[in-house]
Amino acid sequence: MQDELLYMMQNSFPMTKKPFKALANELGVSEKEVLDTVQRLKEEKIIRQTSAIFDTKRLGYSSSLVAFKVDDIQRASEIINKHPGVSHNYERNHEFNLWFTLAVPPDSSLGLQKTIDILAQITNAKEAIALPTIKMFKISVKLDTTGKKAKKEKVVKQKKIDIELTPKHYALIREIQHDIPIVSEPFKESKDRLGLSYEEFFELANSLKESGIMRRFATILNHRKAGFTANAMSVWSVPEEAGEEIGKKIASFSAVSHCYLRPKYPNWPYNLFAMVHAKSQEACDDIIKEIAQEVGLDDYAKLYSTKEFKKQRIIYFDPAFHEWEEMAQLGID
Repeated sequence: MQDELLYMMQNSFPMTKKPFKALANELGVSEKEVLDTVQRLKEEKIIRQTSAIFDTKRLGYSSSLVAFKVDDIQRASEIINKHPGVSHNYERNHEFNLWFTLAVPPDSSLGLQKTIDILAQITNAKEAIALPTIKMFKISVKLDTTGKKAKKEKVVKQKKIDIELTPKHYALIREIQHDIPIVSEPFKESKDRLGLSYEEFFELANSLKESGIMRRFATILNHRKAGFTANAMSVWSVPEEAGEEIGKKIASFSAVSHCYLRPKYPNWPYNLFAMVHAKSQEACDDIIKEIAQEVGLDDYAKLYSTKEFKKQRIIYFDPAFHEWEEMAQLGID
């Protein structure tokens, strides 16, 4: 039951009055069994968080994957982690040894590139490259905790409808970006704080989902605690004209959670990125080898994370963004 529950919660957590009961009904167990299991998995740190996952760009934020080449990686990571727009920060086994994702808000006074420049300066980075998304083929972290899922999956492109965000939408975003409590009615406190009925609360949430602003409401696992001890950022040198075709093929592998087309540089020849998760480095290598054979590419590299410095969701519309920029402009790191 636990493995199926974890897979279900990663895929799509029910946005209903009693979501744990809905999960229990699907599994054929009691609500209490599900609540007790989820509570234990939280205590064991297998479950990181259950919350809304938003499309950063649809909220007006500018973002990029960034790679630094640094000598003092511990000091550099501590400086970078202070930025509220850094959600992931890893050491990887490459001469570009520090990799992080960075986002800045729509009203940023510095902007994305200037923020990267400042971080490069104060960390004494020898080289720095920004790798923004040119084309996204897949973003969906669903670890196969059951061991029963197919190697390939159909990547469905979400249809998006345009909506005009209202103050109620922004208030809801601030609420549902946080981890839910493990209780029978986890959305009750949020909807009460907003002064909404359940019907209004879920109607607003569904409009965010239908617009693509909210990618999904789901559970994020601690990969290593869940048994997926290896993750490789596979990077591929792909001819520009074949980028879309190959990107879609690689994205179809279930073990691939993220797949993007990014720019090349004279000091960085790879433009297609695919994150691969497996229960061992050997299994990861096998998957990447299989991908290479299927797409007919041999110019690629595997960057394994050797240390996790930061992994947490961005808190959108947080005053901490402006506080960081004010300090940076005063020359304080």
